[in-house]
Amino acid sequence: MQKRFLVAFALAVIASASTWFYANRILRAQQVAEAAAHGRPRGNLSDLYPRWLGARELLKHHRNPYGAEITREIQQGYYGRPLDPARSADPHSDEPKDQQGFAYPAYVVFLLAPTVDLPFETVQIAFRWLLIGLAVITVLLWLRVVCWKAWCGTAVILAVLAVGWLPMVQGIKLQQLSLLVAGLLAACAACLSSGWLFLAGGLLALATIKPQLAWPLVAWLLVWTGYDWRARRRFVFGFGLVMLLLLGGAELVLPGWPGMFLNAIRQYHQYTHNESVLVWLLGGILGHVAEVASVLVAGAYLWRRRQEPASSAAFGRSLAAVLALTVLVVPMFAPYNQVLLIPAILSLLRSASSGGAGLPAIRLARMIGALFLIWPWIATLGLSAGYLWLTPGLREKIYLVPFYSNFMVPVFVFGLVLLDGFMNSEGAG
Repeated sequence: MQKRFLVAFALAVIASASTWFYANRILRAQQVAEAAAHGRPRGNLSDLYPRWLGARELLKHHRNPYGAEITREIQQGYYGRPLDPARSADPHSDEPKDQQGFAYPAYVVFLLAPTVDLPFETVQIAFRWLLIGLAVITVLLWLRVVCWKAWCGTAVILAVLAVGWLPMVQGIKLQQLSLLVAGLLAACAACLSSGWLFLAGGLLALATIKPQLAWPLVAWLLVWTGYDWRARRRFVFGFGLVMLLLLGGAELVLPGWPGMFLNAIRQYHQYTHNESVLVWLLGGILGHVAEVASVLVAGAYLWRRRQEPASSAAFGRSLAAVLALTVLVVPMFAPYNQVLLIPAILSLLRSASSGGAGLPAIRLARMIGALFLIWPWIATLGLSAGYLWLTPGLREKIYLVPFYSNFMVPVFVFGLVLLDGFMNSEGAG
């Protein structure tokens, strides 16, 4: 047992290290070279920076973070200079690239308030390590929620792989708040499974700093709570109280902020032209039809699970299904959002470890899904091993190979977790 653990642990470390090597030495180098060749601006490129600067200016100087002046200052730090519509290399209104406005609810400033008196370089370092720690904690929390009593060695290996998973690495490198939201959602789920419903509701309210990632889960949990209001109402009380404090506090520091936020969201979608995974794969009409179908199928599955106690594996699978649906249908296909697939992946691994064989077609689908999932590690291992032989021309052609399975992973994980849930008789409602 110990020998097998050491071998598996060593392989996990090598796989994760190859992803970080790829991100730092291959992907970044290619991006720098392309930016220099095309005259594209590069600054700190931290997704935390626009939120941090907006929070600092609002809380310390009472300036509107949604205003054009703050947006220019954000661009100065993020891109290295304010964007110029006259320069073809700069992101502008008709180009699908983020212009880095303050496109978050105003109450995000309360989460960042402890950092506004610190230099951003210090905040960057601390936040990067916070995200790495959250990656580990998130895996451990979801193991509890999906009721997988894994051996401690298995948990360690899964945590190491999570830290070196390409979507996680991208999120850490970009300092994306999606990873913080993923941690809050995992903490909410763990509190639910432990019976701490009021605290769970408060944590879920905090996660709404990225509404598109949190509100699908909010909707499902409100339905789940309504089925047994007397026993589960503390969850709604916690969620409602914290949301009231966040919304009211934001209105105090920035009156009229909801209208400004909605306008910022409209502008964000105009200049990013973001699409869901399904729309990107299938096109506009078929993609939207597939989105509706996915919501309906997931709704049918979840409705059967509305009576499940929060401590059950079936309830954990229901949360995993909601988050997998979120990744599939929200109009954002950035790889770092796939960190929300962790509970679904763990649920599928738990099911596979139980020894259920299934039909040949299902086994084939699982094998294909597993291949898509591990492809980034295979690709980054190959690129890292051949790093010294990568000429600039060859690197330009193949540096995105690890991302080739990006759009298929959410599709297979969502389909498989629903299929596993429908076929598993445990907790059928």
